[in-house]
Amino acid sequence: MTEETRSERSDTESKGDFRLEIDPAKVDEAVRTLSTRAKRLIDQGRHTRVRIKYRGKPLMGDIPLGVFVATEAVTFWYTGLLRALVMNLGAKVLLDVEFINAANEKTEEGLALYMEGEVEAAEACFQAALEMDPEHPRAHYQMGILMRVMGRRKEAIRHLEKAAEQTEHPDSERAQKALDRILRGNRTL
Repeated sequence: MTEETRSERSDTESKGDFRLEIDPAKVDEAVRTLSTRAKRLIDQGRHTRVRIKYRGKPLMGDIPLGVFVATEAVTFWYTGLLRALVMNLGAKVLLDVEFINAANEKTEEGLALYMEGEVEAAEACFQAALEMDPEHPRAHYQMGILMRVMGRRKEAIRHLEKAAEQTEHPDSERAQKALDRILRGNRTL
């Protein structure tokens, strides 16, 4: 497996995404690496699907993470797929592996709807994300901002507090600033 640059890694590390270099002579080793990463992420319980890309294009549809980590499935599907890809190219192959978090996707969908002025639909997306991952910091942050804009102060405070508690997440600091402004008075953000 090759290493990405430090800045690229910091952006993708929390999502679990990585690049996988596959040597024609070491396909089985690459599959083991991929399987180990997938098992670690399934243990965290945040990711639901895997997407494997070659030169920016998916090789196939997204694969449910549970199916992906099953040893028989990995061996059957991916060793055959990877071996065929590597053998056809006759050289090392670099694949992008994305571990998809459905709560992230719902949160991003909600943010897009919010930016279009569709506040009820945005709220439904943020709520769906929180049902998938009750501790999702970005969903709490976005829901908190939405609740504040909609005049639902108590709900805004609750969501922003949850987002601010998760200090390892980039939205934590922004959530704390928004929370401080709300608690100072009835001013807008």
